[in-house]
Amino acid sequence: MMSESVAEIKKQLEEAASLPSFIAKYEADERQGVRNLVQKAKKQWIALQKEEERIEKMKFFEKKYAEYALICGIDEVGRGPLAGPVCAGAVILPRDHDILYLNDSKKLTETKRKELDQVIRRESIAYATAFVSPGRIDEINILEATKEAMVKALRRLFPGAGAEDPEKRKEEARVKPDLLLIDALHLSSLPDIKQVSIIKGDEKSVSIAAASILAKVKRDHLMEKYAQIYPVYGFASNKGYGTEAHREAILKYGPCPIHRRTFIGNLV
Repeated sequence: MMSESVAEIKKQLEEAASLPSFIAKYEADERQGVRNLVQKAKKQWIALQKEEERIEKMKFFEKKYAEYALICGIDEVGRGPLAGPVCAGAVILPRDHDILYLNDSKKLTETKRKELDQVIRRESIAYATAFVSPGRIDEINILEATKEAMVKALRRLFPGAGAEDPEKRKEEARVKPDLLLIDALHLSSLPDIKQVSIIKGDEKSVSIAAASILAKVKRDHLMEKYAQIYPVYGFASNKGYGTEAHREAILKYGPCPIHRRTFIGNLV
């Protein structure tokens, strides 16, 4: 054991597939550097166990309605901004998934959101996102636009990598959920599908949290593109939300084509 340097052991910790195995292997090593690494591994193991317990609690609704084969989580991002579209996400996760750190997308760092976005797309049974434009928001109001985005996302659900049959992993092969878990809304235009509305669903359901993350990453990416077209509004950082700098830019330069006119009436 002593033949291994502290640096080599540190690298092992960084790459460890099993923290308990790492701890058991090096716990008797008396070198201070190794003892520090073992202590770090123990803290990581405790944190991992807590995260697994948190995720298990977030599977409550998925387990409660386990008789439904395909449970789809739905959420939106972008109801409050002064500019840009509202975006909805829809995700069907495998029953036995072990994806950690799913949560309300606003509580995650940008790096973690992007990381989870890739994991969700890779492991989901089906997923989709959909936008409703600022013009449409002004036309029908933000609540109805949010519902419209959710329905659009549901209607373009297609099998992801988690689908059992690889031949069905084609974008044109739509998937129809048996149950919808929705963050605080009800979609009256879909009376043939059972729906469960959950207040703060992105904190209570893994499926809704996954949908929230996909929608957030998708919308943020679009707003970063808009920032290149309309640079004076700071869309890359504010994502269309009404920060002080954003409001001042509207007062100074006027609105751009992606501003929601019904949201900025006091600024123009």
